[in-house]
Amino acid sequence: MNAQEPEKEFVQEPIEPEEAVATPPAGAASAASEPASASISMKATSSGEAASSTDLPSSPTTPADQSAEGGPAWYVIHCYSGYENKVRHNLEQRIETMGMKDKIFDVIVPTQEEIEIRDGKRRTVERQIFPGYVLVNMIMTEESWYVVRNTPGVTGFVGMGNVPTPLRPEEVNQILKRMEAEAPRVKVTFKVGERVRIIDGPFNDFRGNVAEIDMERNKVRVMVNFFGRETPVELDFLQVEKA
Repeated sequence: MNAQEPEKEFVQEPIEPEEAVATPPAGAASAASEPASASISMKATSSGEAASSTDLPSSPTTPADQSAEGGPAWYVIHCYSGYENKVRHNLEQRIETMGMKDKIFDVIVPTQEEIEIRDGKRRTVERQIFPGYVLVNMIMTEESWYVVRNTPGVTGFVGMGNVPTPLRPEEVNQILKRMEAEAPRVKVTFKVGERVRIIDGPFNDFRGNVAEIDMERNKVRVMVNFFGRETPVELDFLQVEKA
């Protein structure tokens, strides 16, 4: 591979912490655990330094060799947390200006809608499924690798060792399915044993302790003191909030 041009310095601005509703692909460097339904067994190639031409192993595992197998595939790139959309914008601009539309086809920041309750009010927000990760649909060649890897904010490809590893079709389908879900996911801010307040229904303003959480049915069972004794009450997630 030809020597790369110096990577532009990318300064991370202070980012206000926020709770993430999902975690990066399982097995990726610096990633936390991810639900099995969308696990991706890979490692990040680097954490911040630009990769050089020596980062890619010599024959037979360079991007050029990988592309010999055929068409496009989905790859995962790692970036600074909170800068996913900026990285997508930067990469889309580079694809346009460097004439790479025939090799890099799509850039996605996986997100899903979520309903959360704050100060007794419901609101729908868009949350990232894998904070710090961006998906790219591309044909892997030395040229396309160079364009993506040297995009400001990109810290590396996800793969086995130093070789970018494409996602399996079933992994891509699982991620897209989560993004296209018709019903927004409800954000659960309470745990079993915690005290909550009922904010809707016949037990409005009652308080009790969480006895059980059913994620599949979006239901929570709360032990409420009713008529001098504790009584289990089954409610929707949206009917309770942390006391």
